[in-house]
Amino acid sequence: MASLNVGSLGEYIREQRRNAQYSLRQLAEAAGVSNPYLSQIERGLRKPSAEILQQIAKALRISAETLYVQAGILEERRGEGLELRASILADPLINEQQKQALLAVYDAFLKENAARKDTDAAPDDPDDPDDPYDPEADGPTAAGPAT
Repeated sequence: MASLNVGSLGEYIREQRRNAQYSLRQLAEAAGVSNPYLSQIERGLRKPSAEILQQIAKALRISAETLYVQAGILEERRGEGLELRASILADPLINEQQKQALLAVYDAFLKENAARKDTDAAPDDPDDPDDPYDPEADGPTAAGPAT
């Protein structure tokens, strides 16, 4: 996971706020955060949580994923679990450590599946009598030895 790029995140939020023609106070109120806190985020002095980023994104009417990518919380990927990652990061029922643990497990599964896909690229031998996954094989199966 990439490190949080707080400075450019704040600049990005400020740019989006100005494009939406919000004052700092208006965005802070719409996002449910204090005016000083939002100011500190925009100046790169504070590191907002995923939940705060989601609130800001909702107020700006942009996707939370966009802010997560801008913050370095999510890597910019096409389709590869981006919605799942964003959902995990935005879940208010689990803490940051639990969110990072879930994302780490998910990444491990993706790596495992990619490695398995590479090894499974070679075609199986359809005539292998000891293939435990072949119901027509003569050898032992998951159900027990052949009779």
